[in-house]
Amino acid sequence: MDALDRQIIAALRENGRATYADLGRKVGLSASAVHERVGKLESTGVIVGYHAVVDPSAVGLGVTALVSIHPTDTADDDELALALAELVEVESCYRVAGDESFIVKVRVATVDDLERSLGRLRRIQGVARTRTTVVLSTRFEGRPNTAAVGPADDA
Repeated sequence: MDALDRQIIAALRENGRATYADLGRKVGLSASAVHERVGKLESTGVIVGYHAVVDPSAVGLGVTALVSIHPTDTADDDELALALAELVEVESCYRVAGDESFIVKVRVATVDDLERSLGRLRRIQGVARTRTTVVLSTRFEGRPNTAAVGPADDA
């Protein structure tokens, strides 16, 4: 991956619907050259998908919580992660260092829904206890990280 690939990635993170011509103008390549590079980035797993960013409140998911999962002594992390993935309200799952094994982001419509969700989560085999932090407001989220857009490390 070189500096041009990094610029293409940055542009796609800003606007995943940009055309190859738009991307080409932004990075100084032809549309066909950008198409080829994007194809390589997709096939090598650098670009893993495209999605729409949706306002959770606009679709009825007004409550967000971060839940720390403390495992039992015999918990299997892979099985626990698979079980967490089965809960539709779990939007993100992070394996972390510390007392807890995972931190998950949960989105639901109401606090009552959160209570029910936490009950389901606590019944998962391997969960010893949880600690929940309810999000009061979101200052920013899901913004493109352009740290990798700097100089290429093509050594």
